[in-house]
Amino acid sequence: MDEKVVVVTGANAGIGFETARALAGKGAEVVMICRNAEKGEAARAQIRQATGNDKLHLLQADLASQRQIREAAARIRDRYAKLDVLVNNAGTWFSELVRTEDGIETVFAVNHLAYFLLTHELHPLLAAAGDARIVNVGSDSHFKGEMQFDDIHLTRNYHGLRSYAQSKLANVLFTYEYERRKPHDHVAINCVQPGLVYTDIGVKHTTWLHALAWKARRSLWKSKTPAEGAATSVYLASHPEAAGVSGKYWDDKRPKPSAPASYDEAAARRLWELSEELCGIEQYF
Repeated sequence: MDEKVVVVTGANAGIGFETARALAGKGAEVVMICRNAEKGEAARAQIRQATGNDKLHLLQADLASQRQIREAAARIRDRYAKLDVLVNNAGTWFSELVRTEDGIETVFAVNHLAYFLLTHELHPLLAAAGDARIVNVGSDSHFKGEMQFDDIHLTRNYHGLRSYAQSKLANVLFTYEYERRKPHDHVAINCVQPGLVYTDIGVKHTTWLHALAWKARRSLWKSKTPAEGAATSVYLASHPEAAGVSGKYWDDKRPKPSAPASYDEAAARRLWELSEELCGIEQYF
């Protein structure tokens, strides 16, 4: 990964941290997008100490804010002429309906629209790279997802599980629709199922009952370590065998079928158009 430039979102903890650390260990220049500057700086210091790589840069941005996504992308465009890898990893979970400053349900905003918007903002740099790779971190939770186009914010029947599953289905629909629409064949895009990973995503912004259920689930079931959960993202971002492989859903470094709903091209087009509208994008490419 020498001379490669990589952007990883949510890089201060969990799967994102391990993804950034592994790619830095391979010699990549890594831009870490983190919501919390203090935690981001601590993560950068850990990665530098572990890998000896000084090519680590921190960008603070709350990916629930479209303004901050655009500002972070502008700073990346100002610094680099190309981008070899974009790992859309940052994710969240809320037990209750909370809207962002843009008026969008937060889980949908962070887990899907941030992927959609940041990829759009960085597309010129990806197009300039010879072998560009986009990795969208999804989840098998999408098998239980359903796109509620008539109430995308789930205002009538909100539940954390329903919101999360919808956002993860959106990840796969976006990946497949991007593959159908992309103007450059040398830009590959894939979606990854990291598995049940021992992280804290289920104990933040949650009710005590949901937090307890998450802790029990990750403890009683055989959870992967964050490094194990990051392995497929790292493989797709860096391995020569993954060059040119695009438009697939991956688990344990192998492509596999996604949920039947994810192959609904009409739903994918509708989601794409809705996402453009919610992000104020007139022409994606």
